[in-house]
Amino acid sequence: MGSLVIHHEDNFRYSIHRSFITRPKIFKKIEADDHSQQAVTTTNLWCNFIIFSLKFGVWIVTSSHVILAEVVHSAADFANRAFLLYGLNSSKRPPDALHPYGYSMERFIWPLISAAILCCGSSAIIIHGVQNLWTSQPLGNIFYAALVIGGSLIIKGASLVASVHAVRKGAEIEGMTMRDYMWRGHDLTPVTVMTQDGAAVTGLVIAAASLVAVKMTGNPIYDPIGSIVVGNLLGGVAIFLIRRNARELIGRPIDDHDKKRVLEFLKNDPVVNGVYECKFEVTGSGFSRFMAEIDFNSDQLVESYLSRTGLEEWGEKIRNAAKEKDRAGIHKIMSFYGAEFIKALGSEIYRLEMEIKEIVPGIRYVDIEVHNPIISPPE
Repeated sequence: MGSLVIHHEDNFRYSIHRSFITRPKIFKKIEADDHSQQAVTTTNLWCNFIIFSLKFGVWIVTSSHVILAEVVHSAADFANRAFLLYGLNSSKRPPDALHPYGYSMERFIWPLISAAILCCGSSAIIIHGVQNLWTSQPLGNIFYAALVIGGSLIIKGASLVASVHAVRKGAEIEGMTMRDYMWRGHDLTPVTVMTQDGAAVTGLVIAAASLVAVKMTGNPIYDPIGSIVVGNLLGGVAIFLIRRNARELIGRPIDDHDKKRVLEFLKNDPVVNGVYECKFEVTGSGFSRFMAEIDFNSDQLVESYLSRTGLEEWGEKIRNAAKEKDRAGIHKIMSFYGAEFIKALGSEIYRLEMEIKEIVPGIRYVDIEVHNPIISPPE
């Protein structure tokens, strides 16, 4: 067999090392968790709507700037959960003529839109807080605000505990720390939920601290100051989510571990002489596509084919036709042999595709083409 020639980019920003035993678990988890994520996201969606309604009512009776910031925060959380749920559903659509590789990347588009809206909302909150630093008025009905903040803290705190557990579980399965998983994990949904829940709890604590400061000092300036802090918090979360979703949409390399396993398999396969234009492309949450042009070992293909069909039978047919100088007979025999050889080549391509998917379960699509060397034009 000839040497393996590989043309592709070897510069990866990240290198993740995992044992092969854990690899199938990752992708089984991603597929199995989609249904549970939808149920959790739906429940969280309506919880956010209830919290938004309560905060809006309290803002009406208190006119608090920091409560207004929390109203915008809850509205953004509700919108993000709605977009996240829609993205999860739409990404499951099967491949069609327009999108032969499916719609899995759509699950990153809608959270990106929501994060952009959240970024605009945070800017409005900051501007509103700055404008009211010197014109803020004493607050009334702070008791109602305290009740709503306390109830919201309980609900969002429980949600945060559940989302942290989901992220920790995903990080353990993929052999990462939680910090690495937030930036490089295959499943972005629990990361998005945990980030927003963490920001929601932090925002509620800031709002409570602002109202306590107003109550203790009698100075209403702490109310717009709290609004400004919450606005900056929302902006930071929005920027993180924009960068994280954009990274998935732009595309990222697959893990070094998976790449090496595929290339080692092809290098050691007897029917492969060389691999050209080898490319890996992430096509969704935990799934990828492998494309390559392969220079097949024709001697090995012929030997494999003849070992199945019988060398003596073909030799006898060709000898009889040649002896009788039957040109049409020889043409018929060779045409039939050519057709059968093409079938044998197709069978080998199918075998390689199936074995690559078995080696790396995350590779959902494999496109193998026969290498056609470029012949220099005559001078």
